[in-house]
Amino acid sequence: MTLFYVALHTRVDYYAEHQFSAHRLQHLLLHHLAPLLVMAAYPGNVLRAGLPLPARMKLRRLQRHRFFRNFRSMLLRPSIITIAFVASIFLWLVPSVQFITMLDWRLYFAMNWSVAATGLIYWWMVLDHQQHPPACLSPGMRVMSPIITMTPQILLGAMIAFSSKDLYPIFTICGRAFTDVSAEHDQSLGGLIMWIPAAVLEAVGALLALRRMMHLSGRPAALRPTSIRNTAITS
Repeated sequence: MTLFYVALHTRVDYYAEHQFSAHRLQHLLLHHLAPLLVMAAYPGNVLRAGLPLPARMKLRRLQRHRFFRNFRSMLLRPSIITIAFVASIFLWLVPSVQFITMLDWRLYFAMNWSVAATGLIYWWMVLDHQQHPPACLSPGMRVMSPIITMTPQILLGAMIAFSSKDLYPIFTICGRAFTDVSAEHDQSLGGLIMWIPAAVLEAVGALLALRRMMHLSGRPAALRPTSIRNTAITS
């Protein structure tokens, strides 16, 4: 949570508006590192317990509502979560979209919070500690998902890092924070941040999911949901 605050409400946000590499570092925190750390702590029960009793009762009634269950099952499909996670990076890096976004504070606000929200939902799906069902993905697919999503990000990062054209002149127009760093070097550094540190964090997420898969597979058969269900049916 401290990383979210640092990325959005400190001097980091100023540099992100005036330096492409700082902008990519900000999104690395919002999209990968901070959500990964939050969801690795499995905070759901703690956050729910911290709510006032009336709020918890309303939340419980809302979860039982048919419309909420249908909306949740539609929104939290693995394919939608995965596409949103990758698209939240690709969409805002389209040069024309990036140009407009950096000039409009409302779009800039939407960009940062969409990146943070999709990161939280995605890492919630990957680091889910439950069996499937009720988890969205099977333990094996939770391990494979970061490997799948890191591939397009690596390719895009490499394309930006090796591009000889200034793809994001908006940072020069707005005034760069570090004038001694050329636009080409700044862009290459931003592409490398997308390429290497982001891929490393995705690999860490895959390892955490693998650890969870091994933990689930090590459970006694009698404690697994399928065994409990089969026992109930036979009895």
